[in-house]
This record gives sequence, C-alpha cells and structure tokens, in this order.
Amino acid sequence: MERIERSCVTVEFDEGIAWVILSRPEKRNAMSPTLNREMLEVLEDLELDERCGIVVLTGAGDSFSAGMDLKEYFRETEKLSPSQVRRVRQTAYAWQWRKLMHYPKPTIAMVNGWCFGGAFTPLVACDLSFAADEAVFGLSEINWGIIPGGNVTKAVADKLRPADALFYIMTGRNFDGRKAAEMGLVNESVPRAELRDHVRALAMELMGKNLTVMNGAKIAFKQVRTMSWDASEDYLGSKAAQVRAQDKSAGRERGLTQFLDDKSYRPGLEGYSKDG
Repeated sequence: MERIERSCVTVEFDEGIAWVILSRPEKRNAMSPTLNREMLEVLEDLELDERCGIVVLTGAGDSFSAGMDLKEYFRETEKLSPSQVRRVRQTAYAWQWRKLMHYPKPTIAMVNGWCFGGAFTPLVACDLSFAADEAVFGLSEINWGIIPGGNVTKAVADKLRPADALFYIMTGRNFDGRKAAEMGLVNESVPRAELRDHVRALAMELMGKNLTVMNGAKIAFKQVRTMSWDASEDYLGSKAAQVRAQDKSAGRERGLTQFLDDKSYRPGLEGYSKDG
C-alpha cells in the first residue's frame, strides 16, 4: 500500500481508495492550523490524483477528531495580524465544509473513536458516514461557556431532528455510535473491529459504479435541497446534460443498450457492465 506522510495528515492508497488519516493521535487528532493547511492541500491534490477514486476520512489511533485544538490554534496565531488570523480561519473552513461539501469525488467519513465539537463539520460535509459502535460523540461547547461555532451548529441542524440537536447542544452529553446512527448523524454503526472492512466494502461497491455520474448525482442532490420544485426541474435537466457530456465512457448509452437491446442486466437490481 502506497503511503504519503505529512506532519499531521497521512494518505494511504488502496485500490482506488485514498484513506486520509488525521494523524495527531497524541492530541486525539484535534485540528490545529497546521493540520488544516495540510488537509486543504491534500484534498486539492487528490482531486487530480488518478490513484484516488474515493476519499475516506478517518483518524489515527482511537479518535476521529476531538475538534479544534484551542491551545495550538492560539499559540500559532498569537503573533499574527488580524488579516493573517482571518486567513487561518478561512483555511479551516475551506476544507472542513466548503471543499468536502462539494468535493468532485465520493467522500466517506469513518468515525473510529472520539468525535467532538468542530469535528462534526467535516463529518457532516462528507457524503456518507459510518461509525464504530464504541465511538464517542459530543457537543461539549456548553461546558466551556461557548456555543458550537465554526458551522458546527449548522452541520447538526442539517442532520438531526431539532429535538435531538437541541438536547445535545443544551446538555453537552455524550452519545455513542449506535445513537449517532439511530438519529441519522451517520449512515450506520458497526463494532469497531469490523469498521474498516465495512467501509472498505462499501467504497469498493461505489468504485464499481460510474463515478462521473455518481459525482453529478450527489452534487445535484445537495443543490436541489434548497430549491423550489420548478427551479429544481430546470437545474436537474441542465445537470443531466452536463453529466452526460462529461461522461467519457458513455455510460447512459451503454446502459440503455445493455438493458433494451442485449437484455443483459436489470437496472433495478444491478448495474450495467462498464466493460461491455
């Protein structure tokens, strides 16, 4: 397995999967300005890297991420000018939700352990997410005398029912992976010993699909959520035409031929053959 290591982020390439690992286990992978810079660079590099078909975001050791590293954040910014501090903040937001939310390749968050505060933002920004049953989630900001900022509140509001979101925002109580799945914060929860194999199997399933069309479909879904029905109809017509033009494999035509003429597959039960 090919591996690239930076000071705070490690990337492992595995049959089209890029395992992007937040690598500060001694700090429970808390997000420092250095980690944020490296994550933005890694995601930008992987956009054009042919070794990467799907990105899986996870953490080293027994944590996904404990959120923002307040100590490192202030240490690294205390001598900076206000404009430089804004740049540090913009870099964090750039990868944690702007980049991930509209990433041109499928993204999966694999929550292997602790997931607190600011870590909710990249978790929700990924397309899909899976957690270990034993993972520990928490919105503990209320215990610090602050609100969940950095778009954490927005991330939670987008994923959870208002009653669930407010309960954990107001109490600061922790919850596990099973509860996260029950509330819809993650797609599924499985025992930690099975988590990587479970996520890898799903990633390999996705790799068998038409990734150009998949990217168009996921972006279309995210865009139409805030549109009216009329605007959505217009947008989806244009998006479908754009995806068809971008799909160099002519998947639509190949699929129709195999279904209508060759009768070699059933679209409701299986995918068309990309090699046929």
